[in-house]
Amino acid sequence: MANLKNTYVEKAVPALREKFGYENPMQVPRLVKIVVNMAFGIVDKDTQKSVVDDLAKITGQKPALCPAKKSVANFKLREGMVIGAKVTLRGDRMWDFLDRLVNIALPRIRDFHGVPARGFDGRGNYSLGIKEQTIFPEIDLSRHGAPEQGMDITVVTTAKDNAAARTLLEQLGVPFVGR
Repeated sequence: MANLKNTYVEKAVPALREKFGYENPMQVPRLVKIVVNMAFGIVDKDTQKSVVDDLAKITGQKPALCPAKKSVANFKLREGMVIGAKVTLRGDRMWDFLDRLVNIALPRIRDFHGVPARGFDGRGNYSLGIKEQTIFPEIDLSRHGAPEQGMDITVVTTAKDNAAARTLLEQLGVPFVGR
Protein backbone atom coordinates (compact mmCIF):
# COMPACT_ATOMS: atom_id res chain seq x y z
CA MET A 1 0.00 0.00 0.00
CA ALA A 2 2.79 2.40 0.79
CA ASN A 3 4.58 1.35 -2.39
CA LEU A 4 2.14 2.95 -4.83
CA LYS A 5 1.69 6.02 -2.64
CA ASN A 6 5.48 6.47 -2.59
CA THR A 7 5.51 6.11 -6.38
CA TYR A 8 2.95 8.90 -6.56
CA VAL A 9 5.00 11.23 -4.35
CA GLU A 10 8.43 10.41 -5.82
CA LYS A 11 7.64 9.81 -9.50
CA ALA A 12 4.18 11.05 -10.50
CA VAL A 13 4.17 14.47 -8.82
CA PRO A 14 7.48 15.65 -10.38
CA ALA A 15 6.47 14.27 -13.80
CA LEU A 16 3.08 16.00 -13.69
CA ARG A 17 4.61 19.28 -12.51
CA GLU A 18 7.12 19.18 -15.37
CA LYS A 19 4.63 18.16 -18.09
CA PHE A 20 1.77 20.52 -17.17
CA GLY A 21 3.76 23.34 -15.55
CA TYR A 22 2.09 23.28 -12.14
CA GLU A 23 3.82 25.83 -9.92
CA ASN A 24 1.95 25.06 -6.73
CA PRO A 25 2.19 21.46 -5.48
CA MET A 26 -1.51 21.57 -4.55
CA GLN A 27 -2.39 21.95 -8.25
CA VAL A 28 -0.99 18.50 -9.03
CA PRO A 29 -3.82 15.99 -9.62
CA ARG A 30 -4.22 13.27 -7.00
CA LEU A 31 -6.51 10.34 -6.32
CA VAL A 32 -9.61 11.11 -4.25
CA LYS A 33 -11.39 7.75 -4.12
CA ILE A 34 -12.06 4.51 -5.95
CA VAL A 35 -15.63 3.24 -6.21
CA VAL A 36 -16.18 -0.47 -6.92
CA ASN A 37 -19.72 -1.39 -7.97
CA MET A 38 -21.25 -4.83 -8.58
CA ALA A 39 -24.77 -5.02 -10.01
CA PHE A 40 -26.02 -8.58 -9.67
CA GLY A 41 -29.73 -8.11 -10.32
CA ILE A 42 -32.43 -10.32 -8.84
CA VAL A 43 -30.77 -13.33 -7.24
CA ASP A 44 -31.47 -15.61 -4.29
CA LYS A 45 -30.08 -14.81 -0.84
CA ASP A 46 -27.22 -17.36 -1.04
CA THR A 47 -25.91 -16.00 -4.35
CA GLN A 48 -26.29 -12.44 -3.07
CA LYS A 49 -24.30 -13.27 0.07
CA SER A 50 -21.60 -15.00 -1.98
CA VAL A 51 -21.20 -12.04 -4.35
CA VAL A 52 -21.18 -9.51 -1.48
CA ASP A 53 -18.57 -11.62 0.38
CA ASP A 54 -16.41 -11.72 -2.77
CA LEU A 55 -16.60 -7.93 -3.07
CA ALA A 56 -15.64 -7.57 0.59
CA LYS A 57 -12.62 -9.87 0.09
CA ILE A 58 -11.50 -8.00 -3.03
CA THR A 59 -11.74 -4.52 -1.50
CA GLY A 60 -11.05 -5.24 2.18
CA GLN A 61 -14.13 -3.29 3.21
CA LYS A 62 -17.79 -4.17 3.82
CA PRO A 63 -19.96 -3.29 0.80
CA ALA A 64 -23.05 -1.12 0.99
CA LEU A 65 -26.11 -2.82 -0.48
CA CYS A 66 -27.95 -0.97 -3.25
CA PRO A 67 -31.74 -1.39 -3.34
CA ALA A 68 -33.91 -0.86 -6.42
CA LYS A 69 -35.40 2.65 -6.58
CA LYS A 70 -38.44 1.72 -8.67
CA SER A 71 -40.60 -1.34 -9.22
CA VAL A 72 -40.57 -2.87 -12.72
CA ALA A 73 -43.30 -5.48 -13.21
CA ASN A 74 -41.80 -6.95 -16.40
CA PHE A 75 -38.59 -7.82 -14.55
CA LYS A 76 -40.41 -8.95 -11.38
CA LEU A 77 -38.50 -6.24 -9.54
CA ARG A 78 -39.99 -4.52 -6.52
CA GLU A 79 -38.85 -1.28 -4.96
CA GLY A 80 -36.38 -1.94 -2.15
CA MET A 81 -35.06 -5.29 -3.45
CA VAL A 82 -31.25 -5.49 -3.27
CA ILE A 83 -29.86 -5.54 -6.82
CA GLY A 84 -26.25 -4.46 -6.27
CA ALA A 85 -23.45 -3.60 -3.89
CA LYS A 86 -20.78 -0.91 -3.86
CA VAL A 87 -17.67 0.05 -1.94
CA THR A 88 -16.01 3.47 -1.76
CA LEU A 89 -12.30 3.22 -0.99
CA ARG A 90 -10.23 6.10 0.33
CA GLY A 91 -6.81 6.49 1.92
CA ASP A 92 -4.59 3.43 2.37
CA ARG A 93 -7.26 0.97 1.21
CA MET A 94 -7.59 2.92 -2.03
CA TRP A 95 -3.84 2.80 -2.68
CA ASP A 96 -3.70 -0.89 -1.76
CA PHE A 97 -6.61 -1.77 -4.07
CA LEU A 98 -5.15 0.17 -7.02
CA ASP A 99 -1.78 -1.51 -6.48
CA ARG A 100 -3.35 -4.99 -6.48
CA LEU A 101 -5.54 -4.12 -9.49
CA VAL A 102 -2.66 -2.87 -11.63
CA ASN A 103 0.08 -5.29 -10.61
CA ILE A 104 -1.80 -8.52 -9.86
CA ALA A 105 -5.38 -8.62 -11.18
CA LEU A 106 -5.16 -6.98 -14.62
CA PRO A 107 -2.18 -9.09 -15.78
CA ARG A 108 -4.23 -12.22 -14.95
CA ILE A 109 -6.78 -11.38 -17.66
CA ARG A 110 -6.38 -13.64 -20.66
CA ASP A 111 -4.93 -11.87 -23.73
CA PHE A 112 -4.54 -8.63 -21.77
CA HIS A 113 -2.91 -5.79 -23.71
CA GLY A 114 -4.01 -2.84 -21.55
CA VAL A 115 -7.10 -1.03 -20.37
CA PRO A 116 -9.08 1.08 -22.87
CA ALA A 117 -8.30 4.79 -22.85
CA ARG A 118 -11.90 5.71 -23.71
CA GLY A 119 -13.06 5.33 -20.09
CA PHE A 120 -12.41 8.98 -19.17
CA ASP A 121 -15.41 11.22 -18.52
CA GLY A 122 -13.92 14.59 -19.51
CA ARG A 123 -13.56 15.73 -15.89
CA GLY A 124 -10.52 13.66 -14.93
CA ASN A 125 -12.26 10.50 -13.72
CA TYR A 126 -11.68 7.04 -15.19
CA SER A 127 -14.11 4.11 -15.29
CA LEU A 128 -13.28 0.52 -16.12
CA GLY A 129 -15.45 -2.57 -16.44
CA ILE A 130 -14.18 -6.01 -15.49
CA LYS A 131 -16.08 -9.07 -16.72
CA GLU A 132 -15.30 -11.45 -13.88
CA GLN A 133 -14.16 -11.07 -10.30
CA THR A 134 -12.07 -14.25 -10.44
CA ILE A 135 -9.03 -12.32 -11.69
CA PHE A 136 -8.43 -11.21 -8.11
CA PRO A 137 -6.33 -13.70 -6.11
CA GLU A 138 -8.58 -13.29 -3.04
CA ILE A 139 -11.33 -15.27 -4.78
CA ASP A 140 -11.12 -19.01 -4.10
CA LEU A 141 -12.03 -20.71 -7.37
CA SER A 142 -12.50 -24.16 -5.81
CA ARG A 143 -15.39 -23.09 -3.55
CA HIS A 144 -16.82 -20.64 -6.01
CA GLY A 145 -20.29 -21.89 -6.92
CA ALA A 146 -21.79 -18.52 -7.79
CA PRO A 147 -21.81 -17.36 -11.40
CA GLU A 148 -18.95 -15.17 -12.55
CA GLN A 149 -19.77 -11.61 -11.65
CA GLY A 150 -18.46 -8.45 -13.27
CA MET A 151 -17.77 -5.11 -11.64
CA ASP A 152 -17.31 -1.47 -12.49
CA ILE A 153 -14.34 0.41 -11.06
CA THR A 154 -14.27 4.22 -11.07
CA VAL A 155 -11.11 6.12 -10.15
CA VAL A 156 -11.94 9.69 -9.06
CA THR A 157 -9.12 12.23 -9.34
CA THR A 158 -8.75 15.98 -8.85
CA ALA A 159 -7.53 16.39 -12.45
CA LYS A 160 -9.40 18.99 -14.48
CA ASP A 161 -9.18 17.15 -17.81
CA ASN A 162 -8.54 13.74 -19.35
CA ALA A 163 -4.91 14.43 -20.28
CA ALA A 164 -3.81 15.16 -16.73
CA ALA A 165 -5.80 12.20 -15.36
CA ARG A 166 -4.33 9.82 -17.93
CA THR A 167 -0.80 11.01 -17.21
CA LEU A 168 -1.41 10.55 -13.48
CA LEU A 169 -2.72 7.01 -13.94
CA GLU A 170 0.10 6.13 -16.37
CA GLN A 171 2.65 7.29 -13.78
CA LEU A 172 0.94 5.00 -11.24
CA GLY A 173 1.36 2.03 -13.60
CA VAL A 174 -2.06 1.72 -15.27
CA PRO A 175 -1.39 0.21 -18.72
CA PHE A 176 -3.46 2.03 -21.35
CA VAL A 177 -4.01 0.82 -24.90
CA GLY A 178 -5.13 3.14 -27.69
CA ARG A 179 -5.45 6.89 -27.72
